[in-house]
Amino acid sequence: MKALSLEYFKIRRKRIWIMLTLFLAAEMVWASMSMSISISRNASNASWEALIFSISSMNGLFLPIISAIVVSRICDMEHKGNTWKMLMTTHTGRNRVYAAKYICANSLILYGVIAQAVFIVGFGWSKSISGDVPLSLLLQFALGTMLTTLVIIALHQWLSLTVRNQAFALCLGMLGGFIGTTSGLFPSGIRHLLIWSYYMDLSPITYVYNSASSYYVSGMPPMGLQIASLLLAVIFYSAGKLHNSKQEI
Repeated sequence: MKALSLEYFKIRRKRIWIMLTLFLAAEMVWASMSMSISISRNASNASWEALIFSISSMNGLFLPIISAIVVSRICDMEHKGNTWKMLMTTHTGRNRVYAAKYICANSLILYGVIAQAVFIVGFGWSKSISGDVPLSLLLQFALGTMLTTLVIIALHQWLSLTVRNQAFALCLGMLGGFIGTTSGLFPSGIRHLLIWSYYMDLSPITYVYNSASSYYVSGMPPMGLQIASLLLAVIFYSAGKLHNSKQEI
């Protein structure tokens, strides 16, 4: 039984990797086409700031959905295979399994963020964007993206392990993608209450548009939002782990 479960987990992990890679490829193709058209229309858009901002804005759509699918695929094997009882016969406690799933999901998204950073550098070089590669901006981009992901995955894991029907978690992911895409239209007071908007709010690049001109501004993401993200991640993770430990198996 244990050998069969391990083999099933390996197959499931491979499928998740393939699914994640396909989603990332679709996002990068979209970003490549969008930036190529933008640069062809206005040469001033050929900048590292514009490229990083473009990926950050697309993450608001793609990553909530990707996170929901990844977490759902990692968690639903306990529901479908009824493996909690089998795990309880070993020395592996539910809290350790919960932590392992959380780390696994975040590591998969980290792989995606690293792939995005590599894409930014490669696309910039292919378009001969002037200036050195902005390593500090790329690090801030990766940090802001992962801080947001920590919260979203904690929330999705809580929901996915609590509710057997994974459609609820997937619907939340699609709703989060919609919010992340349209968050720039919300007032800041409302936007900061919606964690999916943090993909753009924690980006080191801001796009300023007014009637006179439009331009990109780079700077350190707000420290208050970074701290808020960490606190929310701790709250959602702790609440989900506590709730999961008290559920009947």
